[in-house]
Amino acid sequence: MTTFKSLGISSSIMKALEKMGFEEATPIQEQTIPLGLQGKDVIGQAQTGTGKTAAFGIPMIEKIEQDMKKIQGLVIAPTRELAIQVGEEIHRLGRFKGVRTLPVYGGQHMDRQIRALREGPHIVVATPGRLLDHIRRKTINISNVHTAVLDEADEMLNMGFIDDIRDILKAIPEQRQTLLFSATMPKEIREIATTLMKKPEEVKVKAKEMTVENIDQYYVEVNEKQKFDTLTNLLDIHAPELAIIFGRTKKRVDEVTEGLQARGFRAEGIHGDLTQGKRMSVLNKFKNSRIEILVATDVAARGLDISGVTHVYNFDVPQDPESYVHRIGRTGRAGKTGEATSFITPREIPHLHLIEKVTKGKIKRRQAPSFDEALRGQQQITVDKLQSAIDKKDLQSYRETANELLNQYDSVTIVSAALKLLTKERRNTPVNLTSIAPVSVKQAYKDKKKRNYRNNDKKRSFSRKGKPSGKSSRNRKFQNKRSNNNN
Repeated sequence: MTTFKSLGISSSIMKALEKMGFEEATPIQEQTIPLGLQGKDVIGQAQTGTGKTAAFGIPMIEKIEQDMKKIQGLVIAPTRELAIQVGEEIHRLGRFKGVRTLPVYGGQHMDRQIRALREGPHIVVATPGRLLDHIRRKTINISNVHTAVLDEADEMLNMGFIDDIRDILKAIPEQRQTLLFSATMPKEIREIATTLMKKPEEVKVKAKEMTVENIDQYYVEVNEKQKFDTLTNLLDIHAPELAIIFGRTKKRVDEVTEGLQARGFRAEGIHGDLTQGKRMSVLNKFKNSRIEILVATDVAARGLDISGVTHVYNFDVPQDPESYVHRIGRTGRAGKTGEATSFITPREIPHLHLIEKVTKGKIKRRQAPSFDEALRGQQQITVDKLQSAIDKKDLQSYRETANELLNQYDSVTIVSAALKLLTKERRNTPVNLTSIAPVSVKQAYKDKKKRNYRNNDKKRSFSRKGKPSGKSSRNRKFQNKRSNNNN
């Protein structure tokens, strides 16, 4: 592996990297940082969790003139959560150089953002909708930007931001360095690279270099109605330190969260309908282990980088293989191992095979555990705690009472009572979820085709006399509404 020191990074950033505990560069960092330091445009194809933020953040910070209180670097991210996370990491990387970073996203009060922008941050990390709003209001000055980054470009395409991205890049000075990162490379993203970048160098991280290798992948074949009981049984057996459960819809997330809480789990959910304050509150609780389970939709969890996630559960299988990789990539980070379990209904088995084919990996079958197995799992946790206490040998003050009990009862009865008191028995509260249709390979293909058609239809409509037709106008309204909901 290549060390950061060998990449010619300045002492201030090296100090920050050492404080963050980073010594060796990941493949995407090893290939991108030298190109970035040379001022070249870069197209990076890599999944979340491969170290992209440092790959583009380090070259950007190196070029910042800290005495000039103007925006010199701009990062565009698809969601608020990712913008915040990227902003935090760039702040940590640039703190010893005195680089100031400001995240800008929807949900924050506009006046507060305007005041913060007037204070002269060096780098702004923004969501597309809110950034365009500032550009149109002339409340942000991007005339001094020398480095622009598009993070998770394919996700911005899926969320309907492609035209916004083009408008933003056209507003930035042409004499700039552009770095584009995307897990996949659809033709619309290729078009941006061709028309709005200067002879970009391509960096591609192969699947075998991704963090998915550190993740044990399983699936449980289970009917829709048995999913929730299977989930709680697995949680009792696995006893995850931190777990993320993915649901396909906002309603699903709410129902699963309420069901887990009813059975005594410390769980909370996040999705796009929550206020920004509520979402951040839930994420902070999860980061600080005040809750053990986070239930989330794909969009709400996009870009989350929380250390210590030991298990991921796909309560609903994702629509496409790319989303599967993004989801399970929440665990198995920073060289640690993780575990991912997907619940597959019988009709979704062909979709499972498609995921295996695209990801070139084998997902192992796991039997759905029974309630008795879950109870034994909880008892085993208690046994482990008792054995740990015995190993510490700090029991002298309890021996007299123990001998008194042994004079009254046999040892097996006493140990059984201790296990009963210490074992966390779940409330077997009935939980009924609203059923949702299974994912099929055919439907996933149709959804992808529909998205492509909508984007192509929008292009055709604008080519006619420079204004949209009625149908495309409706599409644009739908896309704008979608953008506003996500920003």
